[in-house]
Amino acid sequence: MSEKLEKVMDIKNFSFTYNGANKPSLKNINLPIYFKKVTALIGPSGCGKSTFLRSLNRIHDLYPGNKYEGEILLKDIETGDMENILKYKKENELIKLRQRVGMIFQKPTPFPMSIFDNIAYGLRLMGKKNKKFLEEKVEEALKSSALWKEVKDRLKDDARGLSGGQQQRLCIARAIAVEPEVLLMDEPTSALDPLSTLAIEELVTKLKEKVTIVIVTHNMQQASRVSDWTAFMYLGELIEYGTTEQIFISPHEKRTADYIAGKFG
Repeated sequence: MSEKLEKVMDIKNFSFTYNGANKPSLKNINLPIYFKKVTALIGPSGCGKSTFLRSLNRIHDLYPGNKYEGEILLKDIETGDMENILKYKKENELIKLRQRVGMIFQKPTPFPMSIFDNIAYGLRLMGKKNKKFLEEKVEEALKSSALWKEVKDRLKDDARGLSGGQQQRLCIARAIAVEPEVLLMDEPTSALDPLSTLAIEELVTKLKEKVTIVIVTHNMQQASRVSDWTAFMYLGELIEYGTTEQIFISPHEKRTADYIAGKFG
């Protein structure tokens, strides 16, 4: 019996144009994001992967004048309805959206504060002040990001004193502490050594038991190892989308096959 797939997000006829650009960077993207699955976005540099990823929680709105068209639908956990996040206009709607759809960047970005305060930051922003509650949530998030054993005796230390791999796991812990529904990862291992990369990949596989993940990666082996679904993008368009197995073993499009075979990109 085949598994029933549930959509958490559904992107429909989506285009995106940067402020001042004379043509869109993304053209007519249609893509479902499935619940508790890892979706990898692959394609050569400059093909629109990160632009697309950053549209999914409206990070582009930090810079005015960019233009969205189409729909990005996000499932409302309580009602089960799909809401178009491109209709959100108020600041508090966008803050809530970024709690629901978290983001991990290429370069680890710990805040200039203690390890504990980094993780508790988003929870405090949500109005959570109870000391015991915060302690439990911080511990839970650090355990989920496989960092607890390494930092449990130094929670008051400056987070910037951690190694690169530890900093990236801290950023993941900070993002998952607020219990997002979707976690966006923009090449989360590109600045890390092979051992730290392996730790993050193992973490991605574990985290999908709790959260839906969309990951941009240049590393074909990484995409094939960690993802369930793969989308191949080229020149701002979605060329092919399918299960990771299908995309890597029997792609339907010649450009997909050529890219995976290393013929360009």
